[in-house]
Amino acid sequence: MPNKIQKVKTISQYHQLRGLPKPEHPLISLIDYSTIAAAPENNHISYIFDFYSISLKRNFDAKIKYGQQEYDFDEGIMFFMAPGQVFSIEVQKPSSGKRTGWMLLVHPDFLWNMPLAKTIKDYQYFDYAANEALFLSEKEEVTIVNVMQNIQQEYCSNIDVYSQDIIIAQLELLLSYAQRFYNRQFITRKIATNNTLIRLQELLDAYFDNGIAQKGLPTVQYIADALHLSPGYLGSLLKNLTGQTTQQHIHDKLIEKAKEKLSGSELSISEIAYELGFEHHQSFSKFFKAKTQHSPLAFRQSIN
Repeated sequence: MPNKIQKVKTISQYHQLRGLPKPEHPLISLIDYSTIAAAPENNHISYIFDFYSISLKRNFDAKIKYGQQEYDFDEGIMFFMAPGQVFSIEVQKPSSGKRTGWMLLVHPDFLWNMPLAKTIKDYQYFDYAANEALFLSEKEEVTIVNVMQNIQQEYCSNIDVYSQDIIIAQLELLLSYAQRFYNRQFITRKIATNNTLIRLQELLDAYFDNGIAQKGLPTVQYIADALHLSPGYLGSLLKNLTGQTTQQHIHDKLIEKAKEKLSGSELSISEIAYELGFEHHQSFSKFFKAKTQHSPLAFRQSIN
């Protein structure tokens, strides 16, 4: 049975939904996670928020499905959601420890006419729709919580002409710290990232060796979906691990397979182009020359 979808348009509506007091500010709110009661009866409800959510949670006794994937909380405690994303929370057997943490809600209207309204989309962890929450050391957690509480202190004080600028500056600081910690996570979790790189190479080999490419060139979205990652997360991971984008990995594999076929088969240039997913052999020749400085025919002749 498909989940019922409930749209939450305002932060005040979310407070009311969770039985919390009215927010101090209608467009931004920091919520103590321990004050939110688990609700197993809501397991079959999916939600759409019209605002950003930045959460830090410990002893999390539920699974979150964001987009099409479940968040991995094996080590991670922090995660991010953008407005308009579908997610659901399935409460599991309660954990032995007390649930603690913070949830910062920010409505896009709070960012109106500020540079952050545009640049917040550059923080790719908001649209990972994928599988890995951010794990933090105790020191990093203290840093994040301090920034969140600074935001809360500011919006709970007497609002003046400086308030929004100060809160925005703190929010940008929070997002920058999260970006730093995610980059560190890519590095420190080398086993997981190396496994992703191995799976990427296996996936590309299968794509070109098993005739799938005849349906067309592989897209970044296809690769990301097959690896159960979002395009943004996969791109960030590969960039940190190899210095190359997903598209560059696809192109490298294309050239590798093209060279194999040019040197090890008697297929015509047109046949090779078709097997690699090119609709026209001229497109293949142009691509090959741009990457190798040689036409396919010149390359074939140089090794024979």
